[in-house]
Amino acid sequence: MRTDLFDFELPPERIALRPVVPRDSARLLVVESDGTLRDSVVSALPEWLEAGDQLVVNDTKVIAAQLSGRRIGRATEPKIEATLIKRLDGSRWQALARPARKLAPGDIVRFGNEGKVCLLGHLDATVEAKGDEGEVTLSFSFHGPALDQAIADLGTPPLPPYIAGKRDVDDRDVDDYQTMFASEEGAVAAPTAGLHFTPALEAALSARGIGLQRLTLHVGAGTFLPVKAEDTADHRMHAEWGSISETVAAALNTARAKGGRIVAVGTTSLRLLESAASHNGTIASFEGETAIFITPGYRFRAVDILLTNFHLPRSTLFMLVSAFAGLDAMKQAYAHAIREGYRYYSYGDACLLFRNTRA
Repeated sequence: MRTDLFDFELPPERIALRPVVPRDSARLLVVESDGTLRDSVVSALPEWLEAGDQLVVNDTKVIAAQLSGRRIGRATEPKIEATLIKRLDGSRWQALARPARKLAPGDIVRFGNEGKVCLLGHLDATVEAKGDEGEVTLSFSFHGPALDQAIADLGTPPLPPYIAGKRDVDDRDVDDYQTMFASEEGAVAAPTAGLHFTPALEAALSARGIGLQRLTLHVGAGTFLPVKAEDTADHRMHAEWGSISETVAAALNTARAKGGRIVAVGTTSLRLLESAASHNGTIASFEGETAIFITPGYRFRAVDILLTNFHLPRSTLFMLVSAFAGLDAMKQAYAHAIREGYRYYSYGDACLLFRNTRA
């Protein structure tokens, strides 16, 4: 499909720079299966669901993947920013570097402030390889838990560019950009639909007889990127690692057999569930990478309802929700949200989408 079919205009003032407090006071735009729009709030989520439904949340935890440093060992020492995007082994990460043109294989980048204590005071990495779009392979001087601690000490949350480009990252973001379910370290972007949950909302869902299951998908930096190809068939997805336990898979299959619906909290949960589902909708345990790319025409097998945020134009995420609820319905929903002052993107409001079986 043509990428420009998924374009739309978004006024800059609609981009949320901070989340609302409390988190579940965010607005919720409900898109019913026939495209009917309803204005609600996230705290009312239990009212839109039924006893026996199962919410599936992503328990990945965002690491402090944004590092600042300088190239050393040559005549000049330019500043270098690196966003870690994929762990390769105990000491090596794939990263996006800026400005990548200042780096070559063999260069050493020293991360950390000279006055900030981190083990030996800084963290060095050697550039092992360099890609065509700012991607580099960094081999760090520490390994395993020592490296993890150094990154945690020196790094900051990797806020999306549409937020970080408008204000500095601060201590509030350390908590704000993490869901209440976060437990498994490895993501470089938050599963933002989960940011709306509070203990009070979880208790209300449980009281209504709605189950909550956890899976893990370590979200990569590719989630921020618009699709540059003119046709979706030419776009390459970045692979992300995920896991669904046998216990969770069995609970979901049992619930569905009893008439319960599967509610994916976020596109990350949906993508992993669909990756683990057979042609008849049975969900199997899963451990490994997925690069599933969902566009209109895809036949959903596992997920009945999707809770998600408002997404970037021309992004794989807007393509996914258009496949789920229908492209025309989503364009109308987004236009309604802009007119009514909904807040967009990671710290913004949410949509509850009921799958359009005719999409």
